Amino acid sequence: MLENWVVTPTCLPLVLRRCHVCASERFRASGKFRVNAHHKLIDAWLLVLCTACGDTAKLTVLERMNVRSVRPELLDRLHDNDPGLAAELLQDPVVRRRNRIALDWDGAWCLDTGGPGHPDRLDRADREVLDVSVRFAARIPVRPVRLIAEGCGLSRSEVERLVAEGSLVSAVRLGGRLSGDFTFTLKG
Repeated sequence: MLENWVVTPTCLPLVLRRCHVCASERFRASGKFRVNAHHKLIDAWLLVLCTACGDTAKLTVLERMNVRSVRPELLDRLHDNDPGLAAELLQDPVVRRRNRIALDWDGAWCLDTGGPGHPDRLDRADREVLDVSVRFAARIPVRPVRLIAEGCGLSRSEVERLVAEGSLVSAVRLGGRLSGDFTFTLKG
């Protein structure tokens, strides 16, 4: 039996960057943009707020771009402070690299197993094999062992024991972090 699990974001992740005012390491995205035009050139920034002191910092989205080279839909979304655009830009590797930031996804995602709760151990024992396809709605780096433990209602050490025994197998390495879709099989 194949089950489909989905890892979905519940809110915007925290931005890991040093604050120039208080030396804190965490910012939260406000979801607001600042757009500045100078003749035919345009700049745009995503505003983030320090979680400790509230100081505002700017993450560069567009820098000295010709206005005609920017898609009108993107300009509209920037002017409308589209929260979906903020989420897209935070996940964009080019924006993260340009601004030298990382993201902290702790507490900003949830696992939807498609059921009302965790499957009971007896239900799993009755099944010969449990095949699960895990899909990521966003590029959220999570340890597969943690996902499997949460989805099956097990402890992480029990999941690691099942991996060591060979009762839990996957084509991907379950020891590190993943942010892409994968499948695994749990043998009863």
